[in-house]
Amino acid sequence: MSTFLSLLNHHGAELEPKRLNPDISRAIMAMSRCRTGALGHVQWGCQGCHHDDRTPLSCGHRHCPQCQHTNTMQWLARQEAKLLPTHYFMITFTVPAELRKMAITHARCLYSLMFSVAASVLKDFAQRKHGGDSGFTLVLHTHNRRRDIHPHLHAIVPAGFYHPRRKQWHNGNKQFLYSHRALASVWRARLLTAIHAHPLLSLPPSIPQTWVVDCRAVGRGLSALKYLSRYLYRGVLPDKDIIDISDHQVTFRYTDSQTLQSATRSLPARQFLMLILQHVLPKGLQRVRDYGLLHGSAKRKRYSIQLMLLQMARLMLPVPPPLNKPVTRRCPHCGEHLMVCVGVSRPR
Repeated sequence: MSTFLSLLNHHGAELEPKRLNPDISRAIMAMSRCRTGALGHVQWGCQGCHHDDRTPLSCGHRHCPQCQHTNTMQWLARQEAKLLPTHYFMITFTVPAELRKMAITHARCLYSLMFSVAASVLKDFAQRKHGGDSGFTLVLHTHNRRRDIHPHLHAIVPAGFYHPRRKQWHNGNKQFLYSHRALASVWRARLLTAIHAHPLLSLPPSIPQTWVVDCRAVGRGLSALKYLSRYLYRGVLPDKDIIDISDHQVTFRYTDSQTLQSATRSLPARQFLMLILQHVLPKGLQRVRDYGLLHGSAKRKRYSIQLMLLQMARLMLPVPPPLNKPVTRRCPHCGEHLMVCVGVSRPR
């Protein structure tokens, strides 16, 4: 069992109910039943020795540390299907400390505005730079290295673009995409305008003039996506970073942002659990969103312009088709043949 889930089972009763919103309560219920048999079992059958086996079902909750690997692999498979062999950049949009309290009181409102504003900024920058059609993926993170509230968006942007009038694909510059200063200036102005216009949000009296937006190259093709999948879909705190549990205290390791050296932080178990659980997202809020050529509707709408552009772009470049592999595992009895899923049983 995950170390975090073990702590949740032992100290979950100590949490204050008034601090648990419905989203956190649902997450706790799902994670406490993950792989316990309470959700049902998967029936496996060996193709060689006909050995039968049953394994408990996972909860599948996006905040469950035991289900993160599956989420990572699923995201990677989806992105691989849309992969263009060009250089990729990662742009990180952050908000100052003065606005982070909104992430606790009005998470859904703030995060939705961050997505819409960041998308508009990237679309306008792409249109002004090359006037072609491109795409990008936005991923929401809510914590810093100390696991405090620090909402920010990572944008995965291919350097290449498709020129519709010329019907040509351009790989773009592999070393430079956009000016981070220009991005930060437009990001600040548009997000503050959106917050000011929102009926449930109010701006604090003082707001920094300089915001931080980072833009850096992260590699090319599938290797870049594999790196990003590990970085973007990791849990709030991996079990390997929880280094000590004693006397109702939990100590975890992190990398200090200033020195880039390893540091530790110790908290009472109840406070540690709330530190992690405060990052549970509102129900229905999409943490990962695709835009432009990478949008999911480009696959569903057969005659959409996005699908045609994506197909044309991929035909111009040697992109290998994705391989859909069946879910299998090695037989624990004979150790030679593969087992396949033959059914799922649910508790009545």
